[in-house]
Amino acid sequence: MLFKLFIAVIILQRAAELAVARNNEKWMKGRGALEFGQRHYPWIVAVHVSFFICFLIEVTIFEKDLSPFWPILLILFFLTQAGRVWALFSLGKYWNTKIIVMPGAKVVRRGPYRFIKHPNYVIVAAEFLVIPLMFQAYITAAVFTLLNIMVLSVRIPAEEKALKELTGYEEAFLRLRPGMNRDIKKV
Repeated sequence: MLFKLFIAVIILQRAAELAVARNNEKWMKGRGALEFGQRHYPWIVAVHVSFFICFLIEVTIFEKDLSPFWPILLILFFLTQAGRVWALFSLGKYWNTKIIVMPGAKVVRRGPYRFIKHPNYVIVAAEFLVIPLMFQAYITAAVFTLLNIMVLSVRIPAEEKALKELTGYEEAFLRLRPGMNRDIKKV
């Protein structure tokens, strides 16, 4: 029962995020934003949907139960969810599951984006470990961590390229480490 409730909450959260992403996409494209990465996006969707299916199957078929470390994993899960919400609210109307960039838009440098370029990808990577480990779904944790690495190895360069072409992305993140500006000028 606890497992079903846990998975239902996560799936409802993801459905709500997709609705937000759809609204944000309409808003951005209505103001001239461009979409990139359409060829790899179905693979990202497939990995995320398959993650939940495999997680459900592994826990159900192998009758997995809560991990003995569930209190720690639950805290980590709540931290990932807080990070997810922080990233989403920091980007506001610019948050999306797709790569959609508004030419000339000011690069968001608040919230977790003050510290790292892609906090949401870090959060997803953590979730692909924490969620299955909470119910001892070790196969799901291992397989989808590897699949996520493969997908992000395509996704992040595509996103970085789009942002560099259409915004002041590089300059905004050089300010993240002011000493880098000196080092770059020396080279």
